[in-house]
Amino acid sequence: MLGASHSKFASLHDVELCTQAATGERRAFGELVRRHSSAVRGLLRRMGAQAAEADDVAQDAFLTAFERIAEFRGEGTFAGWVRKIAARLYLRRLQRDRRLGVFATDAIEDEPEVGGGDADAAIDLDEALKTLGPAERLCVTLCFGAGHSHSEVAEALNLPLGTVKSHVKRGLDKLRTRLAPADDADLEGRRGNG
Repeated sequence: MLGASHSKFASLHDVELCTQAATGERRAFGELVRRHSSAVRGLLRRMGAQAAEADDVAQDAFLTAFERIAEFRGEGTFAGWVRKIAARLYLRRLQRDRRLGVFATDAIEDEPEVGGGDADAAIDLDEALKTLGPAERLCVTLCFGAGHSHSEVAEALNLPLGTVKSHVKRGLDKLRTRLAPADDADLEGRRGNG
């Protein structure tokens, strides 16, 4: 019986699952959690959360989503909606723990430089994100992982809009350099010297 109900929900689209969850069908929401929990935890890890904290915030995000499921209108994806909830909850946790203050005082020159990667090493976005400064990492993941606008990130982090845009641009430039194939990096070096 459990297998039959699981397969019934596994074949439904997220919007259909949300509609059923809004009517009180907990198993439909359980399927949404099953589908999207690892992506939410991954986003939180990219934002800087340790594994246990990412698990806690992800659980809180899904509880919030369950409580507010009737507000989800299907105008975007459920995955995007729950990632935004998780990002906001994580930012609130950082503010509560007073860990956000570091971003307001980050000087551009004080952020670590990103060295070129070993051409033989496997390229991994998560590892590349870890090489960014804390402000760059948070701004990049909020904009591209959680789908927030630059303005929303500026408001959430209590930073000027220009500072957020600078963090995002520098972070993306560093990621491009870090993730560029070795042949492209060598070609760029020759072009600059020629």
